Amino acid sequence: MKTDELKELCAALPGTQAVLYGPPSNILVYAVSGKKFAYFKTSMPEQWRFSLRASAGRFIELTDMPGVKPARYMGRFHWVTIVDVAQFPADYLAELVQDSYARAVAGLTRAQRAALD
Repeated sequence: MKTDELKELCAALPGTQAVLYGPPSNILVYAVSGKKFAYFKTSMPEQWRFSLRASAGRFIELTDMPGVKPARYMGRFHWVTIVDVAQFPADYLAELVQDSYARAVAGLTRAQRAALD
């Protein structure tokens, strides 16, 4: 999956907002009602590295894969960084994005979840 396709996938999820943060963080964040579920690093040398949240079990599984590492500062919350999304299986990546989105939605209030429907 190419970076642009992944951006479209993230943006197409219900209620998603994309916010670009400039220096010093330089990240493109995808969130639903303020809850982050994915982000891209937009500056060199880590440009277009993709991070998302995973379950504890998947975190261990993913960090054992080549090209996947714990996300900087967020690894303790089970966030992983995929170094090159083009080298990662597209269907598995889409499943991980859906799971991360579902975790963000689960953290919303009942009223916020109802507003998404």
